[in-house]
Amino acid sequence: MHEWTESASLRSHMEAVAACMAAGADVHEPEQRDRWIVCGLLHDFDYEKHPSKEEHPFVGVRHLRDHTDVDEEIIDAILGHAAYTGTPRGSMMAKCLFAVDELAGFIVACAKVRPNGLEDLKPKSVKKKLKDKAFAAAVSREDIRAGIAELGVDEDEHIQRCIDAIHHAPERVPV
Repeated sequence: MHEWTESASLRSHMEAVAACMAAGADVHEPEQRDRWIVCGLLHDFDYEKHPSKEEHPFVGVRHLRDHTDVDEEIIDAILGHAAYTGTPRGSMMAKCLFAVDELAGFIVACAKVRPNGLEDLKPKSVKKKLKDKAFAAAVSREDIRAGIAELGVDEDEHIQRCIDAIHHAPERVPV
């Protein structure tokens, strides 16, 4: 991740997603927690150098296959987090990555405009901000909705789990 990504904000995003993936693993596949964290940390590692839909995440996945021992489930999840790749999200890991990616960024954006940051952020506030199309306009509300639906979890519980994960991440994500 650090070799490919200089941007502190992109690194923070990947760390926030990794924290949410750890929390998701705790619910769905606790014995696979470390792998889920790796997936979250790596999902956008090529984005800074290859941001186009023609290249991301394909360039990164090719590098992972050729130069690492990252397994195919993680690679498929990374491919599946970008809906435009057409890669089916068949595993719980892949579904969770898709369900937390845009949401993690949105939660961090919400925290940045609150006096107490993540401290007292609740799902109700996040959902209210989701209705404001001008707020964090680049975040795909449809991906957030579709991801939660695919994962098959309660929306409020999922959002709260992600808030808590980011707030209590070992490497505190700056907000």
